[in-house]
Amino acid sequence: MTAQNHSITTLKKTLSLSALAAACAMTMSVSSIAATSPATDASAVPSAVDSSQRVIRRATSSSAAQPAQAADAKNDLERDQEAQATNFHASLYQAPATTLSRPPIVATPLFPGQAPTSTPTKAPAQQEVQAETQVYQPGPISTTGVDISRGQLAGIPAPKVSVSNISFVPTVLIPQKTGLGTDKIDVSLLDDFIKEVSPNARHYPPNFPNRTQRYNAREKIKVLTDWIEPYAKASDASYEVLLRAAKLNGMGRNLDLGSDFAVRGGQYVDRAIKLKPDSAEANFLYGMMLSEGGGFKEGQKYLDRAVKLGYVEAEQSLAQSDLLSDKKSQALERLQRLQQQHPENAQIPKQIQLIEEGKYYIWDLPSSNIAAKP
Repeated sequence: MTAQNHSITTLKKTLSLSALAAACAMTMSVSSIAATSPATDASAVPSAVDSSQRVIRRATSSSAAQPAQAADAKNDLERDQEAQATNFHASLYQAPATTLSRPPIVATPLFPGQAPTSTPTKAPAQQEVQAETQVYQPGPISTTGVDISRGQLAGIPAPKVSVSNISFVPTVLIPQKTGLGTDKIDVSLLDDFIKEVSPNARHYPPNFPNRTQRYNAREKIKVLTDWIEPYAKASDASYEVLLRAAKLNGMGRNLDLGSDFAVRGGQYVDRAIKLKPDSAEANFLYGMMLSEGGGFKEGQKYLDRAVKLGYVEAEQSLAQSDLLSDKKSQALERLQRLQQQHPENAQIPKQIQLIEEGKYYIWDLPSSNIAAKP
């Protein structure tokens, strides 16, 4: 009985130890599975980033995987924010993509009868963008100019202007040098100025209606003499160039611009006479400049030659020379005789009146209003 009880007790202890060992084994296996399962699940979950930078991740309900997923989610959120910031900054420096192609070139004429010009046509997508763009083309050309009222100014009141007293300056071209085949110089404005100012500044003393016109004439003479000077200084300058340079410098001398004008004027007219000894105008110009400068005897021979060549103004200059040489009666007789020969000349009666009044300058006549501009 005692032996049997001892064997039963031994068997119970054995079963208890086996059960305890089995329980321990099960406990260890469960803890091992619990420890390895989250890592395995976390590494096995796929993830990707689409074009909108959103993180796509497979959801899991395991409570053991929450700490690892929270860490991964934090890292993914930081990467998501960095990617969005990078894409935002990159978009600031990238031009928007377009699918528009270059429009074809179509020839469109601007005016009737005119050759067409190439202008690009608008693609359908461009028409909406450029609908507000307006291209102004010249209006139709007529004999009176361009009629802008029928162009882009339709409906806008146009000013009405009337122009009167229209004048044109004739075009005058003179040879630059002596000889054939020389270049031409346009002296249209120069001749127009000399014609306009000569009655006021050709003789001494000059006579202008006011100081403003006198000043404008002086300044214009400075500019024109500077322009013609290089042509006149040339050794082969033409007669036409020398004569105009002499006239300008002579008027500059009368307007007290300096002794250089007197010297240049005498030199240029002397060279002009050598090129054309029978020029009535050149002989008159030289004799007038000499006599009005005090060289009565030197100037008389040139004036006499000009008178023989039919230059009426040379006879008037001789009367001025007689008057300044205390030959008043001789000057008066000369002008009276000249008046009979040229009754249409309106200056001669006025000059006779000046001498009869005891004046000494027959060119001190009422001046005309000139339009000399600076």
